[in-house]
Amino acid sequence: MSVARITEINASGTSIENAIENGVARASQTLENIEQVWVKNVKAQIENGSVAEYRVDMKVTFVLKE
Repeated sequence: MSVARITEINASGTSIENAIENGVARASQTLENIEQVWVKNVKAQIENGSVAEYRVDMKVTFVLKE
């Protein structure tokens, strides 16, 4: 039997996909056995009338070691 834990993180990037990849890459430095992420919210930072940065709020699911 495995037990999973969920933690919430925020990440940013030049696109939505890039923001997700940045968040997963950073979470992987601390967490092991990441299985999935759920993107809860997407925001965009606007500067001078255009998108400067995308931000995602996501839940990261990882399996705890036995």
